[in-house]
Amino acid sequence: MDEIMKKRVFDGWMLRQTTVTTILMLVLVGLLTGCGGKTPPAGEIAAAERMVVSGVTTEMAKVESVVENFEAVGVVRARTSTVISSKVVGTITALRVHEGDRVRAGQVLIEIENRDARVQVDKAQAGLREAQSSIDELERNLKAAVAARTAAEANRRLAEATLRRYQMLRERKSVSDQEFEEVEARAQVAVAEVDRADKMRQVVEARRQMIEARIDQAKADVAGAQVYAGYARITSPVDGIVTIKQVDIGALAAPGVPLLTVEGGGTFRLEAAVEESGIGKIAFGAPAQVKVDAVGGAVLPGRVVEIVPTADPGSRTFTVRIDLPVNAALRSGQYGKAVFASGERQALLVSGAAIVRRGQLTGVYVVDEKGVVHLRLVTLGRESGARVEVLSGLKDGEKLVAESSRIEREGVQIK
Repeated sequence: MDEIMKKRVFDGWMLRQTTVTTILMLVLVGLLTGCGGKTPPAGEIAAAERMVVSGVTTEMAKVESVVENFEAVGVVRARTSTVISSKVVGTITALRVHEGDRVRAGQVLIEIENRDARVQVDKAQAGLREAQSSIDELERNLKAAVAARTAAEANRRLAEATLRRYQMLRERKSVSDQEFEEVEARAQVAVAEVDRADKMRQVVEARRQMIEARIDQAKADVAGAQVYAGYARITSPVDGIVTIKQVDIGALAAPGVPLLTVEGGGTFRLEAAVEESGIGKIAFGAPAQVKVDAVGGAVLPGRVVEIVPTADPGSRTFTVRIDLPVNAALRSGQYGKAVFASGERQALLVSGAAIVRRGQLTGVYVVDEKGVVHLRLVTLGRESGARVEVLSGLKDGEKLVAESSRIEREGVQIK
């Protein structure tokens, strides 16, 4: 009895398995038949069964000249980027800006404690005061020397006049030789006094020139010390935006150590890396279309302003800098793509609205001589404005539906 029950259960299970297998095979055959079958020719479809669609616009696939382009990716950079550092060593006592702040040229950004600079200014000013006091005393000495020379000159003239009179008296034997010799000696002494007064005045004038040179040197020392002291107040060289702050209050500033980065002007460039094969197709001043995803993918008109003549040995690419128009959404470091024109070529083009997309497949609705629509799979190339290049599956001059959305399926007839 148990054996009979087991046999019946087994037979039932085998029957269900056979039924399931048969159903699966029928479904598979149906799928294969549906996928591999061909659409019957338009002539085999009864006129009564064919759907007619009116008001459908058609176009002709045409071979046209299109601009040949190639792309290069790059990074958006500010045209003016200044890395600010200190010229003196000192502790930062004030930091007046942060990232994102807009600054003006000459605005104080950082203050540094610099006691040595203040000491140098005080020392230079003291030297200037000393030199100025010396020149005042020297002016008085020079006036005295001039007065002494004037007196000596007057005394010389008097002595010479007296000597001439005594010469006349000597010739008349009215004075003795001793008297004449005394007068002659006084005249010689008067001449020597004039010479000595001249030399004294020259010495004083020479000292005056030395003091004036010391004053000029002292003024230069004061100006230099003030400039050195001014290094303790770091100002912005351009109008712009602070993009990087690398220090905080209390940090030690030193020459060559970056403190802030300021990007000025609000204008940007795209630094594109162009491969060796394409660098010969780019000329200075050539136009370029730039796409930056961060600004909504809009196409920005650019112009080539610089081509670096040496290649990067690692990537074998050349850097090409492209000026971009002013755009508030642009920021340094954004990803961009530049499109350069390299010539023209012939291509088969259709409108983008004529393309039918079914998952990964693309096609167009071709219209035969009877006005019946057939789906034709095609391979697409690049877009050229509102038109798309067809690489294969379509010939020049074939008629197709211009608006594929008007057609629900192939086999319909259009008017």
